[in-house]
Formats: sequence, C-alpha cells, structure tokens
Amino acid sequence: MLIKRSLDTHEKLSLLSRDSQYDLACACGSTAEDQRRRNGEGKWIYPVTLPDGRKQFLFKILISNSCINDCAYCPLRADSDGVRCTASAEEIVRAFMDYYRRKMVQGIFLSSGVTHSPDSAMERINTIAGALRHKEGFRGYVHLKIIPGSSDAAIEKAVSLATTVSVNIETPGEKHFEMLSEKKNYLEDIIRPMKLISSLAKRDAKFKKKKATTQFVVGAAGEPDRDIIRYMDGLYRRLGFNRVYFSAYQRGLGKEGLPGELSRYSNADMLTREHRLYQVDWLLRKYGFGAGEIPLEEGGNLSLEIDPKECWALSHPELFPLDINSAGKFELLRVPGFGEATVNRILRIRTDGCKVRSLDMLSKGKPGKRLEKAGGYIKFGY
Repeated sequence: MLIKRSLDTHEKLSLLSRDSQYDLACACGSTAEDQRRRNGEGKWIYPVTLPDGRKQFLFKILISNSCINDCAYCPLRADSDGVRCTASAEEIVRAFMDYYRRKMVQGIFLSSGVTHSPDSAMERINTIAGALRHKEGFRGYVHLKIIPGSSDAAIEKAVSLATTVSVNIETPGEKHFEMLSEKKNYLEDIIRPMKLISSLAKRDAKFKKKKATTQFVVGAAGEPDRDIIRYMDGLYRRLGFNRVYFSAYQRGLGKEGLPGELSRYSNADMLTREHRLYQVDWLLRKYGFGAGEIPLEEGGNLSLEIDPKECWALSHPELFPLDINSAGKFELLRVPGFGEATVNRILRIRTDGCKVRSLDMLSKGKPGKRLEKAGGYIKFGY
C-alpha cells in the first residue's frame, strides 16, 4: 500500500471519486441511461434512478480509500496495493457546493473506507452531511453509506441527515459472507444495521420518508441466483427496503481463488447475470410476481439467454395467447415485450371504447423487437 500525504485537493478528489466506482448502491440499473460515466473533468458524475423513480445526477465520492477491512472482492481492501488518501470535510463540502452551484449535480453520495473504526468513518460521513444541511443550507438529495459495524447512535444520526441510506448486504446469507471476509460479522455488522433502519421507519414518524437501499456483490462467493432472489424478496417484504442493487463481481478486482473465480461464468456472463437480476427486481417490484414464480435453471441460476419474464411465459403455455382486448392489467404485464407504458396505452385505448387491432396501434412507427416479441403471446379478440 502506498500512502501519499502531499496530494493537493484536486488530486485527492479525483482519486477518491474514481475509487467510488466500486460502490454501486444507487448507481446502476438495467438500462444504458442508468450506467455510470465520467465527465470531462475526471470526476464521477452518476446519472441515477433514485428509489422513488426520479432521475438525478449525483456527486459520488469516498471520503477515504484507506480501509482496514478484508473484503476479498474489493480492490480497496487492506492488503491491496494503491495510492491511499483521505479528503477533509471542508474539501468535500467545498467541491460539492461548487458543482451544485454550477448545476452539474443535484445531490451527493458519500461513502468511505474504514480508516480506524466503523464509528470513526461514520462520524466523517455524518460531519460532512451535517455541514451541508446546517451550514450550507442544502436541502437536496443526500445518500449516505452506513459503514458495517457502526453503532446504533451513529446510524440513527445518518438516517436523520440523509434522504437515502444504504447498507451493502453483499451476499445472501452468512455462509456465503464468510467466504469473503474474516474480519466482519454478517449478523452483527450487516443485518443488525439493516434491521435498525427498518425499525426506525416503523416507530418514528420523522424517519418514515427516509429511503433505504442495499447492494449484492453478485458471484464473488459462488452463490446461486435462487439465494439472492429469496433475500431480495425478504428485503422488500419484511424490512421494507426501497431498492436492491447488484454489482457483478469481475475477476481481477479481488483476491485470486474466490468461489466466483471457479464458476462457469466469464466476466461478460457476470454482467449479463447482473442484468437478469435487475429484470427480476423489476418483476417483483412492478409486475406483481412472487419470488417463487421466477423460473430458474438446474443449479438455481437464471438463464443467461432468455429474460426471466419470457422464461416464465414459456413455462405457462396454457395462459397464452392472451386476449389483449379483455385481459386485466396484471395479466398484460406478464406478456413478454409489454412494459408498464405499453400496458397503460392498451388500457387507455380500451377505456376510449376502442379495440386494439394490431401492434401498430401501440407504437409511433413500426413495432420494435420488444413489441414483436409480444406478438407471439397475444391475440386480438374483437
């Protein structure tokens, strides 16, 4: 590890914003417009879909890229090489407010490596958020990362300052987690903070509007998609989290010899697997599917070749073709190729007393591949 103390503010912020790319809990989605990108000044500016569906650009940065933790998948873990530095609260507040006043960003995402202890890292995060809220009068979007192992008091302070907080669950269950870290305790450092955040929203009115998100590191521990989907369902139904995000583990970033290194998946496959999990997330949150309905291949993984909604339709031939002019909304949402916008368009046409007579009526021009796919699963009963 190389620790440099002579970096100027610009160099530190460039390095810390670059290293923030590894924390994606709020940064990515299943469409191209949700993917991260760098602007011309070398800072990471994230076009993100927030938990409530709004789009914003966030200034996303680590306070420090030094870390005492041993997360095997993480390129910033304690025993990895690289230039380490820490920015002061004043440097980050000044940089963010400059971006904000120039209307380049609408909000901020703050995270940090653990330099001394979880609470010391959490105190740095809370100090910056407090300065933005109380000194600068910033009332916009603030996303704070909850450091694993932080005290209840530090977590409650972060929730009070933030718009959204996130705790990275990393793996579906303690068994998989133990393959990635010997230093952190899954139940105490990860699950306890998640349960606390959930309980704050339930017991105190001032926390009800706060959002909570999390992220899985997909594939590093060799876990099947089945386990991720089961945990995802519990995060939504039991803990009331607003969004679950996924970061595909990429070989070469973590330690050699992780379970994911031995899987049949290439790095490209891992990214496809991430995409499939985002599609499942959409089915659970938006389309009324239950976790038990998601079709899995032998071994408990999603198909890389066919999206999960089409897999489900292919396994239920008795339900198709579906009459587009009489089916209900949730039936239509289960048609491969139909999204919310298309289904709402169908319902508007029917409300006006008309019939949908062709796919051409659902598109401004020639139907695209997505609508053409739907053609094999519907009929136009008149």
